[in-house]
Amino acid sequence: MERAEPGWFVYTEQLPPHDDHAEESVLGSLLIDGEAVTGVQGILEPVDFFRQRHAWIYDACVSLFTRNDPISQVSVADELSRQHRLDEVGGLPFLSHLIAVVPTSVYADNYARVVRRLSIHRQLITAGAQIADIGARAGDDEEESLRKAEELLYRMRLGRTTRDLESLHDVLDRYVEESGQVTAGHIGGVESGFADLDRQLGGGFQPSDLLILAARPGVGKSAFALNVAKSAAATLRADGRRRTVAFFSLEMASEQVAERLLAGESGVNSTRIRTRIWTDYEEGAIMNAVGRLADLPLYIDDSVTLGIVELRSKARRLHLDEGLDLIVVDYLQLMTGANFAGNRVQEISEISRFLKALARDLNVPVLALSQLSRAVESRPRHEPLLSDLRESGAIEQDADVVLFLYRADMVYTGEEWERQHPDQEYPRGIADVIIAKHRNGPTGRMQVVFEERTTTFRNAARAGGGAAPDGYY
Repeated sequence: MERAEPGWFVYTEQLPPHDDHAEESVLGSLLIDGEAVTGVQGILEPVDFFRQRHAWIYDACVSLFTRNDPISQVSVADELSRQHRLDEVGGLPFLSHLIAVVPTSVYADNYARVVRRLSIHRQLITAGAQIADIGARAGDDEEESLRKAEELLYRMRLGRTTRDLESLHDVLDRYVEESGQVTAGHIGGVESGFADLDRQLGGGFQPSDLLILAARPGVGKSAFALNVAKSAAATLRADGRRRTVAFFSLEMASEQVAERLLAGESGVNSTRIRTRIWTDYEEGAIMNAVGRLADLPLYIDDSVTLGIVELRSKARRLHLDEGLDLIVVDYLQLMTGANFAGNRVQEISEISRFLKALARDLNVPVLALSQLSRAVESRPRHEPLLSDLRESGAIEQDADVVLFLYRADMVYTGEEWERQHPDQEYPRGIADVIIAKHRNGPTGRMQVVFEERTTTFRNAARAGGGAAPDGYY
């Protein structure tokens, strides 16, 4: 059986899906009009052809195009002869046959799409055989086998990652069309639950963005991220379904995450929820909160050790099953990368690059929590700076948005604050969210309120509203 794709291990009584006429029409179009390759090349690769000789002829056309040589029957024959393949494809008579197949090259792109579609179906058959082989060998543990199978299917789902050039006209047309589908005033990204922050970020957390939320230990990074995750899961997509959120908790067990969510939703003291000592009234509030939270499409993974490959596999699986809208990682420094022989800086750099690539790959925002170095504590003014991001400058480089969570009441006593800020009230329970980097918009800061009894954050009611510009206090 003639074929273009190596590794074809499935033998059936009928040939795999293919269309000889479509393949010949593509090649005939290129021989008639060599310029047609510019449209076809963004759709097809040689491996997409079922017939081996068709793949060789197409490869010869692409080689000529790459060298900026004209594509014609004569030049393609010469290229095939140079590669010692002219006789194998059928010589000049077969090239003449290809030219006779189609009267014009106008529909070259349409023929190419037919060839590509059938190639995908053949790849599905091949992937099925490979998955069957994984199951038959049973050499790996079940998780590794599932990961390999999912990786095969995911590559099939995504197809090529490269995109063809688009005119600004087409981009603007799509923008106007999408704008018409959004209700006036509706936030385009994933809502964080903090109105000032969403406005400052130009409509919430944007798809394909990597957002870093950094603070010193104990300030409330996890609590803030949980607020964001719950709020996002409670909002609706354009199709009317609730947004799906994946929360990777490397620091807290899933039960602890649930307890924090229950405290915030019910208003019951988090200590009483943790110890399960509550009044009848509090029990009713907790049960009502359970009912509301149980309906949210919020998925929690509390793996103690989580590598970048495992995180990608789990996120992809959820994305294919549910349509993922937001990924939260708590926190970046607890993840593991590839083997860097103990070089932690390189490992963190790899992890941050991976998270940015994952955000683009799935086209969802990724919110990753990060620790700050102790340098912030050695300065007279303890507000964090970008240089305080722990262990790697790559975090700052890869991030689209860097947020700092800062609580002055954890740094200054009331007396110290009054001595240094005589005209300002002591900010007990007040946290500043500082946008230190914003690749696509302004930096700035806003305030939120931290409720210690429920370990949750909420919007601050401030006169005038809106986010404050840099240096407002």
